[in-house]
Amino acid sequence: MQHIIDRFIRYVTIDTQSDPKSDAIPSTEKQWVLARKLVDELKEIGLHDVTIDEKAYIMAKLPSNIDKKVPTIGFISHFDTSPDFSGTNVNPQIISDYDGKDIVLNAKENIVLSPNYFEDLLLYKGQTLITTDGTTLLGADDKAGITEIVSAMEYLVQHPEIKHGEIRVGFTPDEEIGRGAHHFDVEKFGADWAYTMDGSQIGELEYENFNAASAKVIIKGKSVHPGYAKNKMVNAISIAQEFMNQLPSRETPQHTEGREGFFHVYHIKGEIEHAEFELIIRDHDMELFEKRKQLLKDTATALNKKFGDCISLELKDQYYNMRAKVEPVFHIVEIAKEAMEAIGITPIIKPIRGGTDGSQLSYKGLPCPNIFAGGHNFHGKYEYVPVESMVIAVDVIVKICELTASKN
Repeated sequence: MQHIIDRFIRYVTIDTQSDPKSDAIPSTEKQWVLARKLVDELKEIGLHDVTIDEKAYIMAKLPSNIDKKVPTIGFISHFDTSPDFSGTNVNPQIISDYDGKDIVLNAKENIVLSPNYFEDLLLYKGQTLITTDGTTLLGADDKAGITEIVSAMEYLVQHPEIKHGEIRVGFTPDEEIGRGAHHFDVEKFGADWAYTMDGSQIGELEYENFNAASAKVIIKGKSVHPGYAKNKMVNAISIAQEFMNQLPSRETPQHTEGREGFFHVYHIKGEIEHAEFELIIRDHDMELFEKRKQLLKDTATALNKKFGDCISLELKDQYYNMRAKVEPVFHIVEIAKEAMEAIGITPIIKPIRGGTDGSQLSYKGLPCPNIFAGGHNFHGKYEYVPVESMVIAVDVIVKICELTASKN
């Protein structure tokens, strides 16, 4: 347990925040710091063919220790952290034998992690939690996943009596800004299938996610003195408001759950002569996903007819539901499920209300379900991870490797 704590803290205290405004790969130079340390560490624990390319994608191999031919499997995590909240000067706090009460993250700022609001905390009473100090995110998303993969590979190297086939390891930059799989070389990775260690609560096992698109609506207006504006002014702000009013008011993130899709306007700016807003479109069902995109197109067409071709719509698909690629090889989900059950964990199989590298990788030919890494409250100051969950995630990885070999 202490070994995992020490490894995790080494990782999270290195700032690896990605930047959606950057065109560089990786998007921030500071991601290289942890990437290079990971390369050294993978070599130190005894992995083979450890490589890092010019875009900071890391790959390594644990050779098979059995004579028969079995599938090559992989485990993947990302080392960048979210741009949504600061990842600079992360100062983790360790809460031993959590008592189920409020945790004061920062007394000066009165920042409290409370089970009255974050009820999941009560699942971990009596366990060891790692939290933030209330001023940054923690980075368990996804440095917990990296910790677990490295620790599991180290364990397998040290315990050759556990029989397994060839195992591949991959670590990526820029997942948090949707680019983590863009330059992932599936052919070089060489696995028949893989698992991302990028979920949350212990037991999570996910093989379906949102279909996703992004949209930008740009409105050009005409500014005229308001006293003489009748039939002359075109107020871009008002048109933006009218456009947004055409979207279903209850189909937003705060009103939906499970497989329910949504529209989410996350940025808006405007003046009379120019306004624009950005939104994302999400739905697990492909037919409903296409209908959502069509609603945006139809609304733009109708308002252009009403106000005189003042609206331009930029619509771009981002990723798709990996269920379509995983279901034909569903045994890879069953192996992960059996691994959890074998070590006493109840699998929680549910759709991801978001995306994962696994989605894009599945469409690139590498079926890739997602497994829990243990963290909670990602992308903010209330993020925490139970150490016991990371320990169990290591056990799950080891058991998956063992089961894959034994079944083939």
